[in-house]
Amino acid sequence: MKLFAIVSSLAAIAQAAYSIADIKEKAAEGLRLLRTSPDSEVWATEAEVFEFLRNHTRFIDVTESSQIERPALKAASRAAAAFPSAASQQAVVNPIIKTLSTDKMSANLKTLGDFNNRYYKSSTGVAASAWIANTVKNITQAASYTNITVKQFSHSFAQSSVIARIPGKSDGPVLIVGGHLDSININTRDASTARAPGQDDNGSGSVSLIELFRVLVEAKYVPKTPVEFMWYAGEELGLLGSQDIAAQYSANGVKVQAVMNFDMTGYTKPGTTEVIALFTGDTNTDLTKFVKLLVGEYLTIGWVDSDCGYGCSDHVSWADEGYPTVFPSEVYGKHNPNIHSQSDTTSTNGFSINHARQFSALGAAFIVELTS
Repeated sequence: MKLFAIVSSLAAIAQAAYSIADIKEKAAEGLRLLRTSPDSEVWATEAEVFEFLRNHTRFIDVTESSQIERPALKAASRAAAAFPSAASQQAVVNPIIKTLSTDKMSANLKTLGDFNNRYYKSSTGVAASAWIANTVKNITQAASYTNITVKQFSHSFAQSSVIARIPGKSDGPVLIVGGHLDSININTRDASTARAPGQDDNGSGSVSLIELFRVLVEAKYVPKTPVEFMWYAGEELGLLGSQDIAAQYSANGVKVQAVMNFDMTGYTKPGTTEVIALFTGDTNTDLTKFVKLLVGEYLTIGWVDSDCGYGCSDHVSWADEGYPTVFPSEVYGKHNPNIHSQSDTTSTNGFSINHARQFSALGAAFIVELTS
């Protein structure tokens, strides 16, 4: 299918109010409901989904999340979006940042890249999810000071998401930092078997998150309200894992203070200034302003605004449910050219584990400043 044909068909189909029964019936026929803009949806076969990917047509696969009943008053489950105007936890944050280890990050990233792929339907994608869960569980052995839980969140597809929760001193809105664990090679007819190391997309974000979790646990940090770390399954095929989780939280009335998304944290285009890009689409303006403040206070690099278009990463799943989100990543348009291929490795010119460490540092500041 040609790109012009896809765009033409999308333009002709406005978003419809499908019943849950309709969606289940079409899904049983092997079709997927793709949202390509806030007001446009289209049914697609698996082959057409991959054509979307190859043509860089943005979409969110809402087949499963559209089948979850939401409360009539969704706002009741939202925390008030109020964020500090200044940093105040330097005495706690700075010692934690100093313990971040690029050696540990590199070792974890090598393991993730050694899986043939982390595709959401493949056996190695399942194994990669299990490896992350076990790695995080091993870290919790140092956490006898509190009752940390680690669980795998099951989906309709083979790969599971992973959720680690550090309980708070009291109940309250949960703070979430997450990033997707899956990878994909779109230049193939069989993504289940194709080589897709995904060491930047999104091995880098996954290990930034693992290392962030490690240093907080080893520092025996106890937040005033709960903090959850999430490694999402199935992002590459339309934000599948994060949608399931965000939709369930919404349906259950879970209050969320804020959500930070790590997706691609390891690359800076050669010849450009190393920065953190903060995205303007589907993010909360006040929360992003607060994170810019944290970059200036705690990191050794600066920030720039960026935009990646509709549905570009997992923060959108939470934003669509009304939760405040922030998305730090690589500069869009100057991002890693080797993603979604067998060449997405740490050998890419411009990849740096030290850059990925900056995101772990930002995550530490984000968590401590908002939960102390």
